[in-house]
Parts: sequence; C-alpha cells; structure tokens
Amino acid sequence: MTSKNQLDALMDWYGTLTPQSLPEIGRFYASEARFKDPFNEVIGVASITHIFAHMFTATDDPRFVIGERLLDGDQAFVTWTFTFRLKGKPYEVVGGSHLRFDTQGLVVLHRDYWDAAEELLQKLPLIGAPVRWLRRQFTTPPATS
Repeated sequence: MTSKNQLDALMDWYGTLTPQSLPEIGRFYASEARFKDPFNEVIGVASITHIFAHMFTATDDPRFVIGERLLDGDQAFVTWTFTFRLKGKPYEVVGGSHLRFDTQGLVVLHRDYWDAAEELLQKLPLIGAPVRWLRRQFTTPPATS
C-alpha cells in the first residue's frame, strides 16, 4: 500500500520539476514503469525521463500545478494544471493522472487523461479552426421543450 506521504512526495516533485530535478525520477518510478498520455506510450524510467526532457526543450516555463489527490490502496488519481509557453504564447492544459504503485510504493503505471483537442489542438494556429469545426459537428444541440 502506498502512503499519503509517498504520494505527497511525488506530487511535490512534480510541482517543482526542473531539468535539474528530472534525474530524481528513479526515486518515484519503478524501472519498468509504464507511461501513457494522448501522444506517448512508453515503458521504462529512461523512456519516461526522455518524455519529460523533451517537454523542457519543446516548451518554455513548463509547470505542473497539482490539484486534488485521491489515494486508495495501491493506486491514486491526481488532478493537475500544466502551464507552459510555446513561441511566447501561454497555454494551460487541465488533466488528471491515474497512478498505480508496487509494494515498495514506486509508480508502475502512470496514465494521463486530458482532452488534447480541447486543451491544446484547437488553440493552435492552422489546425485550431478545423478542430473547432469538427467539435461543433459532434456537439449535441440544446434540447427543446
């Protein structure tokens, strides 16, 4: 079972994550941990580290603001807001992470849930307009009385 202290330490690490603190990932993740988000699916600490290292090179001022934390036995769900700048423009992505832990309290599964179309794609130049149009096509109109 994972303790609240272990989860808090992991979330504190995410809340202060920098390129310099990234190598500490092994304190929190099992060597063969699985990670999945809308753009990536990898296995292993080295591959997960690579994803976060790429985040620091592809964006400016990336930061996770941790919200709610729910812990139940060997798993947790955490809400967060990811803020960053891309070509000088600020962005904000709201999402959540399902985490599963091994008997030592290390993360063995990290699955991020966030709406890539709403939170990111429709805000980008060029592809934003087609994504917004597509979303409108699938939006249910208000019910009439």
